[in-house]
Amino acid sequence: MDYLVNLSTLPQDKQSAERMAGEGVTIRRALPPEFRLITGWIAEQFGQGWASEASVAMTRQPPSCFIATREQKLVGFSCHEATARGFFGPTGVDEGLRGLGIGRALLFASLNDLKAMGYAYAIIGDVGPSAFYEKAVGAVPIPNSAPGIYAGMLKS
Repeated sequence: MDYLVNLSTLPQDKQSAERMAGEGVTIRRALPPEFRLITGWIAEQFGQGWASEASVAMTRQPPSCFIATREQKLVGFSCHEATARGFFGPTGVDEGLRGLGIGRALLFASLNDLKAMGYAYAIIGDVGPSAFYEKAVGAVPIPNSAPGIYAGMLKS
């Protein structure tokens, strides 16, 4: 099922900057020269499908992919405008660093970018951890949205 986020009522992210600084994590927009490193890491950690979506986000100008780094190593990413306009995702964080708020910080970075692009709403396609999105940004399910944009996708 897909979820909808009202960007006009998106809460201000008052905790991520301080929390990320405390964890030694930097959240920033990806740079085109990092393309292969980022998409390769995503493919290893999350599979070729997500790496393909990230490839689209990385080739936009400016890239619609944000990354989380720690000690100049990639530890997480979030994309938007990858599979469809106004869509958030995919997003992922290194398994050993989950629970530190990195995913939340990446989510806000992408959603705020969509808002700056002029979108009033963002769609989170094929939501996994729905309770996380509901709590963090007030996301709500979109009725009749399954199977969604990924229906009929090729299988390897």
